[in-house]
Amino acid sequence: MSIIPKTPKIMKKLLLLSAFIGSAFFATAQTTSPTSSASSSTYRAFKVDIDLGYAIPSASTGGGTKGGVTVTVEPHYRLSDALAVGFRFEGAGLGYKDNNATTDKVHVSLLTSYAPTIEYYFMDGGFRPFGGAGAGIFSRQNVASANNNATLVAAGSTFGFFPRVGFETGHFRMAAAYNIVGSNSSYLSFTVGAFFGGGKK
Repeated sequence: MSIIPKTPKIMKKLLLLSAFIGSAFFATAQTTSPTSSASSSTYRAFKVDIDLGYAIPSASTGGGTKGGVTVTVEPHYRLSDALAVGFRFEGAGLGYKDNNATTDKVHVSLLTSYAPTIEYYFMDGGFRPFGGAGAGIFSRQNVASANNNATLVAAGSTFGFFPRVGFETGHFRMAAAYNIVGSNSSYLSFTVGAFFGGGKK
């Protein structure tokens, strides 16, 4: 089933998302112009992160358990050695078990997100801690079970954002992000992975 949010709301979200992306590309153009002095002088400009992680949903489960997994692919472009812009593609599977129900009931939600990001690196060298943030569109589907058959039920799209901290060393990357999403879909994620490209020149 396709997800079709109400037109006025999705238009506002897409306009905001477009403005964010446009700002990032404008900044990129500025830093790569011949008259610009800001550039990534130590590290290669392009890199791609691939991360796997553990997710903790923030929604209440009536005393039950909850958990999930995330998979992330995120291309980056370094505006300078300290500043990078990117675009995060993430899928998250979130599970909830309600122990207070008449029978133990398990709920599963699948979220996909598309979000421009920005990161600031506090140090150069082998160990590079960073802080950053991103904002974009989160789409949610719920897994419904009936007659021993599981089906995906569209639950809509919404705007969300996330602060993020972490570090890189070599081509290894670790990060923690809190994804703030409406409809009780917020989640905390801890990810580890590697990036390709983006090393020292």
